[in-house]
Amino acid sequence: MERENMVKSVSRALDIIDIVCSEKDGLGVTEIAKQMDINKSSVYRILSTLVQYGYMEQDEETSRYKLGYKFLELSSKLLESIDLRKEAKPYLQELEKETNEVIHLVVYDQGEVIYIEKLEGTETLRMHSKVGRRAPMHCTAVGKAILAHLPADIVRDILERKGLPRHTDQTITDQNAFLQELAQVKQKGYALDLEENEYGIRCIAVPIFAHGGKVVAAVSLSGPTIRMTDERIKLLQGRMQQIGKQISARLGYV
Repeated sequence: MERENMVKSVSRALDIIDIVCSEKDGLGVTEIAKQMDINKSSVYRILSTLVQYGYMEQDEETSRYKLGYKFLELSSKLLESIDLRKEAKPYLQELEKETNEVIHLVVYDQGEVIYIEKLEGTETLRMHSKVGRRAPMHCTAVGKAILAHLPADIVRDILERKGLPRHTDQTITDQNAFLQELAQVKQKGYALDLEENEYGIRCIAVPIFAHGGKVVAAVSLSGPTIRMTDERIKLLQGRMQQIGKQISARLGYV
């Protein structure tokens, strides 16, 4: 019952957002309650919660509710991701054509990475990755490529919250060893996933930087161990770093 009530509350909150955003001058509690055919106290509680999180604002003079600036913040983040995909796509396609392997583009979000682009290549390879899906940072090449360039306090916070859970026998689960790995990644300019997230799959990734030098994303190339040998990974290092620099330049990083 509690779960059902929670879902109903979320549904009502989304309905209220839709109703309010259609009125330029905002709406009052009574008007919203009439449109939704629910009692005013329920509407008020939902609005108060939305105000608390910045999704709604109440005009002190009219008491009407309008959309809050949180939506502008979210839309800005979304636009950044869309721009990143647009700028990166030609380089990802070029890399896919050259290697025939799976190419990923990810962004960092709340201690995890989110896949925002995936090119399948022409070779057969089954992976858990999917656009929109989240993945851990400690056992993925893209995650390590980003972590290596985040401030130390943020890295520590992520490790404390997320830990280093084992995904395969190759996953690095010791914190000191992992921090040493990140130091090497930062020094080398690329990160590896040597069957640390999925058995039979190896990846190489590079970070992407935006204007000001902030790491915002990572690009990876993934393939089965039979194709992603040590020798091939060495051959790919320079090309991957070149791709990372090219995309970063498109985002204003010099």
